[in-house]
Amino acid sequence: MKILVLNCGSSSLKFQLFDMQEEKVLLKGLVEKIGSSRAMLTFSGRQPAPIRDVLEIANHEKAVRIVMDILTHPDHGVIRSISEVDAVGHRTVHGGEEFSDAALITPEVIQAVERCVPFAPLHNPANIMGILMARKLMPDLPQVAVFDTAFHSHMPRISYLYGLPFEMYEKHGIRRYGFHGTSHGFVAQKAAEVLGKPLAKLKLITCHLGNGSSIAAIDGGVSVDTSMGFTPLEGLVMGTRCGDLDPAVVGFIQERERLSPQDVDSLMNKRSGLLGISGVSNDMRELEEEAGRGNERAKLALEIFCLRVRKYIGAYAAELGGLDGVVFTGGIGENAVAIRGRILEHLEHLGIKLDPAANQTRQALISSGRVKVLVIPTNEELAIARETRVVVQGLSARPEAMNSVDLEREIAALGVEERRELVLLWAESRSGDLATLTARFNNRLKVAVNQQAVHRLLAGMGLLEAEECAR
Repeated sequence: MKILVLNCGSSSLKFQLFDMQEEKVLLKGLVEKIGSSRAMLTFSGRQPAPIRDVLEIANHEKAVRIVMDILTHPDHGVIRSISEVDAVGHRTVHGGEEFSDAALITPEVIQAVERCVPFAPLHNPANIMGILMARKLMPDLPQVAVFDTAFHSHMPRISYLYGLPFEMYEKHGIRRYGFHGTSHGFVAQKAAEVLGKPLAKLKLITCHLGNGSSIAAIDGGVSVDTSMGFTPLEGLVMGTRCGDLDPAVVGFIQERERLSPQDVDSLMNKRSGLLGISGVSNDMRELEEEAGRGNERAKLALEIFCLRVRKYIGAYAAELGGLDGVVFTGGIGENAVAIRGRILEHLEHLGIKLDPAANQTRQALISSGRVKVLVIPTNEELAIARETRVVVQGLSARPEAMNSVDLEREIAALGVEERRELVLLWAESRSGDLATLTARFNNRLKVAVNQQAVHRLLAGMGLLEAEECAR
């Protein structure tokens, strides 16, 4: 099965094509500055060295067309036809309370994502745009929305409700939603594999640290609390976001600085955090360099960042009632050796003991105490591809064998045009994956035909051997 993963931003489009048999990336790339006459395209596939180009890309439809052209390009492409792609997975930031899992995209799902736009006004509109363009240009492919918020959807009420009048939650959906869920879920599962224990028996704290940062408390594979809240602004001090803040500060700044609500929102999201404290940069590498040269505000920004992460680790260890492991991931979590060391200071009483040599040499396990501390690279695109595969295969998952009467009735209901479409799809794919073929057939014709019926039809035409029914 080949799955195309799209991550659509307001002026960018990230893409990766996976061969899911080996979970191998066939081609990946990025389109930046969409809407510009000098949009940047970078991709790599057959050749290890990235290929770069500057193009005029007026809109997201053009960007998706370019991605399709790259995938099938005679020199740089990795497939002969888009028909070799079995499904498209879309990163979708906010699913609100409507989605606790990935979902097959339908008009109703798109409407539900649109209802969540007020919760993620910078992200969901771009995600929707990518979905609409992909459905327009690849209408026959099953498409799946994978939500950042879904992993946190099972938090208990005591974790996600704020201390506001309850009707604010009932009327406006104001609550903690959490983000980076795809990453937190991925590294938690990887941590269980590294530790050789079932995820269901582990208490973990996962730290996704990058320009945007969040922490999650995971008990038995379930997120029970997380630092980001109603929006990605809450929680840790981040690259340009302020993180946790006394709400009264908002009104105070508005009045004293004579700012509009939009101006204050921009100040807290784009001019605060590491950038705002240091006055230098939101890039951790640059801040470490500046601190090394004696810049006191850069030092202060680093100290505040590390303290906030440490505080959340301590709080979540208490909330979990025990701790088996702490996981670092994300650009900072995976690469900032000194920052990891500073975060873990003064946590020995929790059973956390840093192994400085393992940390310095970037080992997966960087602790020697009872609580294991792991550094695990995240792979959100692979996680999206995996969830997309589960949804698509679920479309055609065969229930208990149909009796012959029901099977013949289902086959008889298919007319000449439906049978012709089935043969065309079979000719296009020829992958031997009957489950995927059934899913694509059902998606194209908006029907719900059983996999056995598809097999019987193709076998009756001499296109499949009888024993392939077991697939």
